[in-house]
Amino acid sequence: MNSSQHLSILGSGNIGLSLAKGLVKANICKPQQITLTRRNVAALADYSQEGYNTTDNNIKAVRKADIIVLAVLPQQLNKLLDEIRPVIKQDKQLLISVISGVSCNDIRQHLDMNVQVIRAMPNTAIAIGQSMTCIATDSGTNKNINLVKSLFDTVGVSIQINEELMTSATALCACGIAFFLRSIRAASQGGTEIGFHAHDALKMAAQTAKGAADLLLQLSSHPEQEIDKVTSPSGCTIAGLNEMEHHGFSSAMIKGIRLSAEKAGDLYKKAE
Repeated sequence: MNSSQHLSILGSGNIGLSLAKGLVKANICKPQQITLTRRNVAALADYSQEGYNTTDNNIKAVRKADIIVLAVLPQQLNKLLDEIRPVIKQDKQLLISVISGVSCNDIRQHLDMNVQVIRAMPNTAIAIGQSMTCIATDSGTNKNINLVKSLFDTVGVSIQINEELMTSATALCACGIAFFLRSIRAASQGGTEIGFHAHDALKMAAQTAKGAADLLLQLSSHPEQEIDKVTSPSGCTIAGLNEMEHHGFSSAMIKGIRLSAEKAGDLYKKAE
């Protein structure tokens, strides 16, 4: 973003607010270049004091924006699009949607205009600047795709994928947060069973999980390579791994991700 551009986030919940804070923290823009909307505008009082523009008027927010972030719930989207349609400048504004289950074409068709739409799917780790965000579009220019990627890189890591994979990305990255948290919880419970206090076991399990993830990310390694480094013949690690696999550990994770992907694809259909 340049200093003359303005970004409006319609529906400033956790994702929208985290994005706004990330952009300012990374010096991508100043608070004065961001408008936050929410039905309960009083909840944005702290942001107003920090210099952000806050309002419950979506039309006002869209009128001044170069970039519009749609961050409402899927069931609220159509009403929002109907509300802002009269003031959208289709040749001058970029729409970024963080709404699950809604394609770029769904938005254009409802608006009945050829506005440029790019989808972004962050996860809740956006709150601490560690989101895995997937970005996709069916018609966006490379310039705008790179712009959106640069925005979400301020709150984690982003990659561009094909739009038909966005539902799958919801399952792997957005729902995936819960899957990995449940794995850490299970590990901490195992730690408690073998003698550690619950708070110590949780800290040990969480840091171990973080270390495992960093090994893969920083070394560009494969999980099996790192597993081989800690498994010795007739050792305790391989015994534990095999016991987990006998009870369907990997299979359960794969099946859970697949089912979440199916459910994610139904979100917008149910909203309609």
